[in-house]
Amino acid sequence: MMSTDTSIRRAAVTVSVLSGFITPFMGSAVNVALPAIAKNFGLDMVEINWVATAYLLAAGMFLLPFGRLADIYGRKRVFVLGMLLYAVTSALAASATGGSFFIMCRGLQGVAGAMVFGTGMAILSSVYGPGERGKVLGLNVAAVYIGLSVGPPVGGLLTQSLGWRVIFWMMVPLSLAVAGIAWRGLQGEFAGARGEKFDAPGMVLYASALLMLLLGFSKLPHTAGLVLAVVGVLCLLLFFHHELRTPTPLLDLRLLLNNRVFLFSNLAALANYGATAAVGFLLSLYLQYIHSLSPRDAGLVLMIQPLVMAALSPFAGRISDRVEARLVASFGMGLSVAGLSMLFFLQASATSLEYVAVCLVVLGTGFALFSSPNTNAVMGSVERRDMGVASATLGTMRLVGQMMSMALTLAVMAALMHGEKTTPAVFPRFMLSLRATFGISAALCLAGVFASLARGSHLKRA
Repeated sequence: MMSTDTSIRRAAVTVSVLSGFITPFMGSAVNVALPAIAKNFGLDMVEINWVATAYLLAAGMFLLPFGRLADIYGRKRVFVLGMLLYAVTSALAASATGGSFFIMCRGLQGVAGAMVFGTGMAILSSVYGPGERGKVLGLNVAAVYIGLSVGPPVGGLLTQSLGWRVIFWMMVPLSLAVAGIAWRGLQGEFAGARGEKFDAPGMVLYASALLMLLLGFSKLPHTAGLVLAVVGVLCLLLFFHHELRTPTPLLDLRLLLNNRVFLFSNLAALANYGATAAVGFLLSLYLQYIHSLSPRDAGLVLMIQPLVMAALSPFAGRISDRVEARLVASFGMGLSVAGLSMLFFLQASATSLEYVAVCLVVLGTGFALFSSPNTNAVMGSVERRDMGVASATLGTMRLVGQMMSMALTLAVMAALMHGEKTTPAVFPRFMLSLRATFGISAALCLAGVFASLARGSHLKRA
């Protein structure tokens, strides 16, 4: 008979792997369904972007606050509530009758995602020690990539045969099942900071900064966009000032200021996700609008990158238990720079699908070699009581990076396409937007390589 400790460890792996699968599956499946959703609700290119961006904005705004609340009140409790909310918001999105309400539902789904992202990795790290953590984190990352792998073909097939709403209905029973497993299988709340106060003013400043920055980017180069962006920067500076003075900060800046590995590992994650997150979104539109592929066929092409990531991430995780993370992760980021540079040369008619496939293989290899070692470096550089905040901080870098990537895409599309409806007449400007975004992303990823190299030794903590 299995011991209680073994049961808890297995339950932690199970809920981490399943939740790690569900959210990326949804995101990648929705990317493939975007043209069908746009046609259903009559959305233009900028509004299509908001379908993905609303989710990322809400998740980015609330991930760090929920990570802190989980440390204080219990990671299991926040995780379970997050999965239940994910089920409810998925049902609401599936039932939407208008574009604005659907985008709002995606935002609420992002809040639920923040509750899951901010706790799942921390629960896993709480029950596994440093010598085993890289292996189980590799399993979690593999689950994420499997979700990313099957999302495009399954989402495309469902969209083509049954309609895009089925994707959201599928999430309801899956989310409820994960919530049930976590509630029954995890014993204890894993609250590493129980009794400490929650930093509500910090949360308001942090959320306001992200909201203003994203809205500002979406309205550039107009004056209103510049004003919003400046307000966002000011809110961010006030947030940092407040966090350094409060005794119970939302984000313990001392972890960043006094921990070189933690700081530069998070900066590397921010740059990596900021450079690569919009790839699936842009290529989904490119394959369906420019190459005239069906949702199913576009999904089959897009699954190449996450399949490579899923195959290599456990291997990369094991390597990170033995080799300096900065070496493996930096090499991976270098491959990502190469893949993004290749995508910069996409053409409307002259580019073959084989070329796109090679780009996705290079990007998938690079991302797999970066993600698991970088995650292991972050979680291994802090004390056990800070793992919730560390997990939420890394998750915040991921989501803020994804927001940056989509905000860049939104700004470029808004500037070059002016919110016009999606017709063949705007396809040349869409291609210009595509190449501009990939060029800027390659430069950002190159900067991330230097942040990754600057992190120093990979510390091992209990």
